[in-house]
Amino acid sequence: LNMLQIVKEACHEAEVYLEAGIDGLIIENMHDVPYSFNLGPEVCACMTAVCSAVRHVCPTLPLGVQILSSANQQALAVALASGLDFIRAEGFVFSHVADEGLLNACAGDLLRYRNDHLFTDVTIKETARAAEFFLSDGVVITGAATGDQADPWELTEVSQSVKIPVLIGSGVTYDNVENFLDANGMIIGSHFKHGGHWANAIDPERVKRFMAKIHHLRKQQS
Repeated sequence: LNMLQIVKEACHEAEVYLEAGIDGLIIENMHDVPYSFNLGPEVCACMTAVCSAVRHVCPTLPLGVQILSSANQQALAVALASGLDFIRAEGFVFSHVADEGLLNACAGDLLRYRNDHLFTDVTIKETARAAEFFLSDGVVITGAATGDQADPWELTEVSQSVKIPVLIGSGVTYDNVENFLDANGMIIGSHFKHGGHWANAIDPERVKRFMAKIHHLRKQQS
């Protein structure tokens, strides 16, 4: 797609989520494959255009951004320019080997650069404690791959280990959402797409059905 089409599609998707009563949105360049550690200025420019347009559609909804791969300073710059509320930071603490290559920790440099809240990915409680020590505003527990369910046991372990918000970053569905109600938030992408596959278009009925269940569960808890 060209940029006009991308912006139009992003705004359409934002309107679908907004109408369904979603709590917040994260904008991510998931389709910008293959991912690279060497991002050109065009990526920031394009993401700023998309994020600014979505902010116009959702003036009061909490909005965040993640730029792949591990472009966390660039994400902060885009968030600032677009008026967004937070970023999702990849590789905040501890180096590890990803499919893109060696991903180095960035906490020190990123915190000296930031001007917004950020949430960082974790998989085990030791990493969560390190993220908290390095002043992350929250941590995100994910499954092994995009769309894979996170481990409810890890949610319990991490929640008991840190005082910062703990979010679930992948694999939440209509059928398993009860397993993750103790999380401070859930990042849902794949389940809201046709067939439950991240690369497909949004299925508005799946979003509405899921949010109806969420509202019902919240009433039960209150």
